[in-house]
Amino acid sequence: MLTILSSMALPPPADLDAVLRARFGLDAFRPWQREAVDAVLSGSGRVLVVAPTGGGKSLTYQFPAAVLEGTTLVLSPLVALMEDQVRALEARGVPATFLASTLDPETRRAREAGMLRGRYKLVYAAPERLASDAFVEALARSRVELVAVDEAHCIAQWGHDFRPDYLRIGALLERLRPPRVLACTATATPEVRREIRAQLRLGDRCHEVLRGFARPNLHLAARNVDGVSDARVEVFEALSSALGEARSPRGGAIVYAATRKQTELWADTLRRKGWNAAAYHAGMAAPERTDVAGRFADRSLDVVVATNAFGMGIDRPDIRAVLHVQPPSSIEAYYQEVGRAGRDGAEAWGLLLCSGADIALRRRLVTTGSDGASAPPELAARAWALFRELLRYLDARSCRHDFILRYFGDERELLGGCGHCDVCVALDGRDGDDGAEREETAKLVRMALSAVARARQRAGLTAIAEMLRGVDSERTQRFGFTELSTFGLLRDRSPAWVLDLLRALLTAGWIDLTPTEHPVPLLTRAGADVMRAQGPVRLTLPEEREKRARKRAPGPRSAAPDMDAADAATRERFERLRAHRAQMARARGVPAYVVALDRTLLEMATRAPRSAEELLGVFGMGPARVEAYGEGFLRALHEG
Repeated sequence: MLTILSSMALPPPADLDAVLRARFGLDAFRPWQREAVDAVLSGSGRVLVVAPTGGGKSLTYQFPAAVLEGTTLVLSPLVALMEDQVRALEARGVPATFLASTLDPETRRAREAGMLRGRYKLVYAAPERLASDAFVEALARSRVELVAVDEAHCIAQWGHDFRPDYLRIGALLERLRPPRVLACTATATPEVRREIRAQLRLGDRCHEVLRGFARPNLHLAARNVDGVSDARVEVFEALSSALGEARSPRGGAIVYAATRKQTELWADTLRRKGWNAAAYHAGMAAPERTDVAGRFADRSLDVVVATNAFGMGIDRPDIRAVLHVQPPSSIEAYYQEVGRAGRDGAEAWGLLLCSGADIALRRRLVTTGSDGASAPPELAARAWALFRELLRYLDARSCRHDFILRYFGDERELLGGCGHCDVCVALDGRDGDDGAEREETAKLVRMALSAVARARQRAGLTAIAEMLRGVDSERTQRFGFTELSTFGLLRDRSPAWVLDLLRALLTAGWIDLTPTEHPVPLLTRAGADVMRAQGPVRLTLPEEREKRARKRAPGPRSAAPDMDAADAATRERFERLRAHRAQMARARGVPAYVVALDRTLLEMATRAPRSAEELLGVFGMGPARVEAYGEGFLRALHEG
């Protein structure tokens, strides 16, 4: 029988591996898991773990709980997840329980009594339980060795998912003063991480583990759409690419919408298109929500159309696509949701759609509190800033994966270009712009900014786009736009292109939207500087959507690189590299392109780098790939 070891005499590393095999049935920790466990057990005792959903964060507190004396308290907002984890731990021989308001009083009292007797290694509770003085008193009388805070980003008032009950945790830690505190979250920017550390009193010696954000098996794409009909075309195409035929799909999909009404409308649209789809939102009765979640988990339901109420605790590995028909509130929310696709390591798709109406909707949402009254201006401003970061991602002109990794501060996992997101596909082979093109860009941007300034907050983006295109209509006449010098300046451009340009100005911070029921654009101070040629214009112009659609690639770049100019030695090195890549892909159970792209192999074969530093200069060989595969590629390059 495995002995539970004292916190004063922790086992050596070899014994930790034995505990991992015996208690959890795992052969080895992931490197970042071992780093977190070591920090909890023998380091400062204060640890912040930031790793993606489904990446194995729970092991970083479950394992220490198994080897420490006393009790580990896990604070988590999800009762269903608590139940699942307790069930799994009990099956492994680790005594565990959970406490929630859903339990009857007699059961809750019995479990709290067991906690006081030291019966459980792990006790799960929702932060709402901390409102009970009796429960806090029971915790104070128990031997709590470790407090683990799951979904720790919920404590950050400036984050995307703030929950007031989390603010009680800091006072609890002051009361208990546990030897160890571990905070876990799937998504947190550097600013949110600073707030987590401050709210939980983790101190300057807090050990931060930031790993596992890179998801190169996801084919990320984002589109500006004109409206519902345009969005339908995109969604139907994406589902077909990811799942195949509606009658026999090769996996599941989640479609996210911003409102309950939209989930119902989209679920109906997809059912009429032949998909086995159902809606899910907080306005549904609890049994109905449970039924939808259960059918999706057991694969009897293929597509769930949901608000952000759906997803946490969902662990279906064969989700092949996560589609957003309306943008969520932030990059954190987006990456948490899209990260539910492709957890089995196979290729999966993430598509983000946004229309002008969606931007106006989000502007209204951020200025309205949960009670329907106006939100505090400070909170509204921060929420709008988070959404504008998402708009920057939407209009990104660099690899989408690397954009997200930089946003989260995870520089170690940069891919150096994934090669298969929509931006990488569009940029592949494109020549850099010259001085004349930069001047043309600046001229067009200043025309659009001038139009916003001369509109004087009288109309929305669509009406200003019509003014720029020279549309002589009842609306443009009513606003007096036909008499302005900016009328018709962009008459040679399509309606979609002009709207995309105006959205790009919004994400650049050169225009903003008023926080009114019908938001209208206005010029910012930075935009005024650009309009007057007093500030730089660093912007890539949008493409015409018809041209962009022709370039669209639903999957990875599969074309072989151009070998015509390669000499015999380069060809030989390329084949050695390709054979090594196939071996690595089989060993890790991932598609070959996740290891390296054909274009990367050809550049490697041509340049023949001899060190990890030189490998970093090869397209598609970011720090993460060099760390994981660099040594093997260098051997394959120079053997024989």
